[in-house]
Amino acid sequence: MIPYKGENLPQAREMRREMTGEENHLWYDFLRFFPYRFQRQKALGPFIADFYCHAARLVVEVDGMQHDTEQGKAYDAERTAFLQQYDIEVIRFKNTEVNTQFAGVCEAIAAIVDKRVKTIPPSNRTGPHVRKRLPKKSL
Repeated sequence: MIPYKGENLPQAREMRREMTGEENHLWYDFLRFFPYRFQRQKALGPFIADFYCHAARLVVEVDGMQHDTEQGKAYDAERTAFLQQYDIEVIRFKNTEVNTQFAGVCEAIAAIVDKRVKTIPPSNRTGPHVRKRLPKKSL
């Protein structure tokens, strides 16, 4: 289990209110109603992940230009190494990918979630992590 750091919660709440356009796009147009529950700006230990799916033990990061700097790369490597200790996979997409290849980004996320959910023992996926599908509205 990941150590809980309550001091990250105010920052996570602020980051939810101030998500980037690309994070908003991915959240409102795909992850918000994904069959497996995703949380946005989720505090995980000393870090805050853009999106986290507990059922798949998956973090999805949407990276801007600050991640291309040496400092950004070092921070990302540290965070990824920390999360991997807890069997959490981290996948990254650049802002430009979300903007120009949105369907491909969504397909990639869905495929990885599907693969990981099938390989993670059910005992590690406890809790309300699967959404009930909403009925389709008739037009």
